[in-house]
Amino acid sequence: MTHDFHRIRRLPPYVFEEVNRIKAALRAQGVDIIDFGMGNPDMPTPQHIVDKLIETVQKPKAHGYSASKGVIGLRRAMAGYYERRFGVKLNPETEVVATLGSKEGFANLAQALTAPGDVIICPNPAYPIHAYGFIMAGGVIRHVPALSPEAYLSGISRAVKHSVPPPSVLIVSYPSNPTAQWVDLDFYKDVIALAKKHDMLVLSDIAYSEIYFDDNPPPSILQVEGAMDIAVEVNSLSKTYAMAGWRVGMVVGNARICAALARVKSYLDYGAFTPIQVAAAAALNGPQDCVDEIRATYKSRRDVLVKSMKQAGWDIPSPPASMFAWAPIPEQFREAGSMLFAKLLIEEAGVAVAPGLGFGEYGEGYVRIGLVENEHRIRQAARNVKKFLAQSGQLLSRERDNLPIAAQ
Repeated sequence: MTHDFHRIRRLPPYVFEEVNRIKAALRAQGVDIIDFGMGNPDMPTPQHIVDKLIETVQKPKAHGYSASKGVIGLRRAMAGYYERRFGVKLNPETEVVATLGSKEGFANLAQALTAPGDVIICPNPAYPIHAYGFIMAGGVIRHVPALSPEAYLSGISRAVKHSVPPPSVLIVSYPSNPTAQWVDLDFYKDVIALAKKHDMLVLSDIAYSEIYFDDNPPPSILQVEGAMDIAVEVNSLSKTYAMAGWRVGMVVGNARICAALARVKSYLDYGAFTPIQVAAAAALNGPQDCVDEIRATYKSRRDVLVKSMKQAGWDIPSPPASMFAWAPIPEQFREAGSMLFAKLLIEEAGVAVAPGLGFGEYGEGYVRIGLVENEHRIRQAARNVKKFLAQSGQLLSRERDNLPIAAQ
């Protein structure tokens, strides 16, 4: 008997899989791939955080089940971070939930908040879990173009007007993955006012809050008066402290939403391994010069990427925040689309990027470049790209010749 699994049917084939398959095959052949495709921090976790993990893991009592919503020490540390960084006071008992990373936290939030058929307003392009977390929970996504914060904000009212039933949740994510854009507090004031007007909850993803390159750090939506009435924020230690594999995130804000999330999590997990939670608290409570160093490394890589690629013939806008550049496809490959461009780039230049189509239909025409290779490798990639662009006519002609007759 063949079974069709309902939730799996709602998930399209993973767009990045084709590039990943080619990357794996080339590496198996010994080809050196400069990999900008995945947002996986390559810097080491700061030593004092690792030391705290080692210290705690040697205590026998730390090896039992942990707390699903996070040990109280970690939740207090998370509340302390929000008060220091944003001036937002949180009750660690009722307004903070520690999660197994921000991605898992977002997916669990979707399960907690969504009834079948609920309409969710989601930016497009966006990090895939923003839409598919709710799709897997039975929700219906109303995509709103978000190639700029202004375009997204102006599109929300139209989406509300033409959605049946009315949307129940509004998603915002700045600094954005993949577009690297960020917003000021006035944007969030407009979002909260709009959400209250239309009786929507707000989920704000701020996983890149500490990876910014201008003098003014990105704000939190919870700084807006009245935001705690309807909003929660998803945050993470993954990028801030180069702790991606540790899987430590947080959901903070509205107590009712946090309680719903905590209840769902209580059925799904026992929380992260206690020594990891203790080390995460040490990260938040300890010296923060390591965060400055990580941020400076990303900024230096960003500057090298933009300069060297421009010299190679590829103009990439300088991202103001996040660990990504959102790059328009070079003009000669524009009609080929992001998937074919990414495929040819890795096959011919040994450079892996993420096709923009993987972040939604409005991501077509772009690729995402992760700042996860060192400066030497970035310059090497630029040299490869220069040769690649010089062969664009020949490569595209070859691809056209290989097309089936019906597709020509």
